[in-house]
Amino acid sequence: MRAPRSPARWRALLLPMLVMMLAGLHVTPARADIWGYVDAGGVAHFSAIRLDERYELFFRGAESFSAGNDVAKSGKAVGNGANRATGVAAAPPKLLAYFDVSPNYKAVKHLLREASVKHGIDYELLQALIATESGFDTQAVSPKGAVGLMQLIPPTAERYGVRADKNSPIQKKLTDPKTNIRAGSSYLSDLIAMFPGQLELAVAAYNAGEGAVQRAGNKIPNYPETKNYVKTVMQLYNHLKPPSMMASPGRVRMEMMGGATGRSNMVPPTVVSTATPEVQPEQN
Repeated sequence: MRAPRSPARWRALLLPMLVMMLAGLHVTPARADIWGYVDAGGVAHFSAIRLDERYELFFRGAESFSAGNDVAKSGKAVGNGANRATGVAAAPPKLLAYFDVSPNYKAVKHLLREASVKHGIDYELLQALIATESGFDTQAVSPKGAVGLMQLIPPTAERYGVRADKNSPIQKKLTDPKTNIRAGSSYLSDLIAMFPGQLELAVAAYNAGEGAVQRAGNKIPNYPETKNYVKTVMQLYNHLKPPSMMASPGRVRMEMMGGATGRSNMVPPTVVSTATPEVQPEQN
């Protein structure tokens, strides 16, 4: 058996894949450059701007994504993604290259498949959400206590059957990929059912909490972080699995943010009938 590659070697393999093939990409005026880097642990970090010298050009992504198509509205599995709409670009080569070589992603592909089949959620939606949440880092912990691949906070994990025992607190259990993906995908499935035909609201609720979406009048809450989060997940999802039908004209600009940030996601539901024009993030 070969010895496992060191994090430094994985980084050396991944970074060239992130920058290769750029010259072959078709560039149009309405494009937004996406910058990224892979850290020593193999975790990807994304941004719409070059935040520091570690970031290299990842791919030139579309500045807007279609938000009104059937796939973007539902997030439900609709086959293997082979039926592409005419005029909808396939995933950028470097985005596919990252997933082709990322050991963190490859180690959990089978769990994403299981969750996709069990809940009828598109595999690519889970892929996009986890890439945004944690960069496929099983040990990721946000400043607000969200843990693991799908960045679950303990109260939400408890709602979906994760229990502490004398040997392992919930936080430790959430670093297990199977436990984390099972609970997180169950929660996402419930949010998709809660906001039928409005996938962006389900994604917003995953980040800010369903109560925040309800208080905003069943709209994306006016939190900059949540707005960026929704755009990031939807843009990645749109690239990984272009919609089977083109959208009606409303397009949304995109900004990418990566890794475990201080998001206040997955709080218990709070039903409030009236919306406020400017809401503040919920605190865990």
